[in-house]
Amino acid sequence: MKIKQLLSLFLLASSFVLFYGSCSKDDDKKSDSENLVSDYDANASLEWNKIFLEIERYAAGYRPGPAPRSLGLMGLACYEACISGMPEYNSLASRYAGLNIPKTVTGKKYHWPTVVHAVYTTMIPKFFPDIKTDVKVRVDGLIKSQNDKFLAEAGEEVFKDSKAFGDEVGLAVWNWSTTDFYGHDHYKDPFGTYDWSAHYRGPGDWKPTVPGPTKPMGSVFGKVRTFAITETEKICLPPSAYFMQYSESPNSEYYSQALQVYTKTASNYQTEWVGEFWSDDLLNLTFSPGPRWIAIANQIIQTEKSNLETATVAYAKCGMALNDAAVGAWNSKYYYNVERPATYILKVIDPNYKPNLDNPLTGDKGFTPPFPAYPSGHSTMGASAAEALASVFGYAYSMTDRCHEGRIEFEGKPRSFGSLYEMALENAWSRVLLGVHWRMDCDEGVNFGTKIGRAVNNLPWRKK
Repeated sequence: MKIKQLLSLFLLASSFVLFYGSCSKDDDKKSDSENLVSDYDANASLEWNKIFLEIERYAAGYRPGPAPRSLGLMGLACYEACISGMPEYNSLASRYAGLNIPKTVTGKKYHWPTVVHAVYTTMIPKFFPDIKTDVKVRVDGLIKSQNDKFLAEAGEEVFKDSKAFGDEVGLAVWNWSTTDFYGHDHYKDPFGTYDWSAHYRGPGDWKPTVPGPTKPMGSVFGKVRTFAITETEKICLPPSAYFMQYSESPNSEYYSQALQVYTKTASNYQTEWVGEFWSDDLLNLTFSPGPRWIAIANQIIQTEKSNLETATVAYAKCGMALNDAAVGAWNSKYYYNVERPATYILKVIDPNYKPNLDNPLTGDKGFTPPFPAYPSGHSTMGASAAEALASVFGYAYSMTDRCHEGRIEFEGKPRSFGSLYEMALENAWSRVLLGVHWRMDCDEGVNFGTKIGRAVNNLPWRKK
């Protein structure tokens, strides 16, 4: 009898041990999985990307290429800094020679918003050492408010560890970025030593437009490091590339597209509004064309109340796509060296022609961006970013773009779209309406940019 009772007690005790042991393991697993990037809201990255647009608006030399480059690098840094808290995602760091990302310490807890905040706090001042004074006040205010908020949320030890880790990752990516000979500090001399006259072979080739600089911008930006496209993919080439040959014959396609620009420029208020709505050409007036798509991403993330993981992936994909699109577009521009429509129209159609792009800050009328036309940088960057963002938020995502709401220098009234691709198409077409691009520039920009966006999307982001 005693043996049976002892056996029963033994079995009962064993069952308790097994039960509590299994609960303990489950609790451990739950504890490990609780600290996920997706558990937090996107505020840390959203607020920094909002203020980035204010910084970049006044940053001379950063448009068109250096600003997208900085977005790609900061997006990648935040993604890699958070990767151990995103179990469904892969690190991409091993794809990039010389990039060594610090690792989180096993068993140590991290407050992911603090990590992201620290990445931006470290990298923004390095990319933008001369922030406009009143914007710098807002940057300092954001740093303080985020520090106070996250310290209260995380506690002193976790906050300190998280901030140190984010700083470390931001610095690692920054140091890697300085090894990009053509990309690093490009903003300091965006015109370089390029002599346009040495590359001018005759009618159809680019030459300076008035008003504007007498040298073209970004002649070496096509050599900048990319994230997803190869050296051979940095240029749009036939047969997929759409390109027309120079001709002054009224029966030629070249003349026809010039006439299209000429007549659209002078058409109506709706034409001018769409052109201005997407322009973003002018320093001190708005952010530039690439970051415009960060303004779009910001609106989506805020509207959808996205979590930090979704925002981190979206900003990384969008920034990396914008970088590669800027590199590819500028590499192609200087390969083809196509004149701007204004040059042709003034010579062949109307000697008094002016594009619709006016600068209300300087009084300049009929401005044309100072670099070759084909393909359109607006169109290439817009299509690449639309493709990247659609992979996160959906290819049928509809929205109303309010990023210029309240502007007084031009008509910033919001416009609504049925998809991100529709936005990219109107962004491209707006360049014809503004009078600064041929239709072929815009058509090829959308084609080229979409390919680049897909190359970014095809990186091994998710684990199988």
